[in-house]
Amino acid sequence: MAKYFFKVLSAATLALIQPATLSAESCDSVQVVRPVSSFYMVEAGSSHLTDTYLSPIKYSGWHTGLDYERTQAMRFSPDKWVMQMRFGLGFDKALNSPGNQSMLSGELHFSWGMMRRWRFNGGFSAGAGGSALLDAGCLYRDRGGNNPASAKASLMAAATGYVCWSGSLGRLPLSLRYQPVLPVVGAFFAPDYGELYYEIYLGNHSGLAHCGWWGNYFALENLLTADLRLGSTTLRIGYRGKVYSTKVNHTVTNVSTHAAVIGVGGEWISLSPDRRLSKEARIISTTY
Repeated sequence: MAKYFFKVLSAATLALIQPATLSAESCDSVQVVRPVSSFYMVEAGSSHLTDTYLSPIKYSGWHTGLDYERTQAMRFSPDKWVMQMRFGLGFDKALNSPGNQSMLSGELHFSWGMMRRWRFNGGFSAGAGGSALLDAGCLYRDRGGNNPASAKASLMAAATGYVCWSGSLGRLPLSLRYQPVLPVVGAFFAPDYGELYYEIYLGNHSGLAHCGWWGNYFALENLLTADLRLGSTTLRIGYRGKVYSTKVNHTVTNVSTHAAVIGVGGEWISLSPDRRLSKEARIISTTY
């Protein structure tokens, strides 16, 4: 009788444990898919350039640029962490007040970072994190004499984040987002006042690299966008404002741009040929 009782008890215990075990295995084996969201943007607007290495005069003109933005949920904790990569090119042409001299500016920038995100009621979401910024460029003034160009380069750690509201405009899904990028600390290149690049070429390399902080290096980018989802394609319109200012070696550089932004983008999923998307797959999107 006792043997029979223990057999029944063991069978009942296994019946209770087995479903829980299978359920846990099913949860652990759920396929997690992290779509990539990418945007290609064009911008155009105004620019204001001042570089006392070249001239103490302020130059004003137009600005244009191309930008690429890519976001994706991170492999670890994809619900909470997202990565953002950005790459862009900018070009400016400005004139002095009399209009008889011009200054050209070219810039290349790249950044990669991560943000912790939160979702709230009412379609609101927010994120905060950091990124590494790499910038390189040059300002050139015609009729510049011995110093016609001023090279720029920096590697900075920046704070970034966003606030967003997602809803609809009639039947059209709409997302409004604001994202600032603020460099905090890093290093940047700047020659001494009146120092020729030929002297640097000959070996005068002292005093070229400087620790950047808000006392001698300040930059701020503000991006405000509206994303209209037209089926599988998203139309982006917005505004981008950038401020860049340095003060070192008795030289001052101030660059500011204001531009309208228009772009197209969407989400895509990359799967290997031997891996299919299951019906139970959990898709974690970075679409705001």
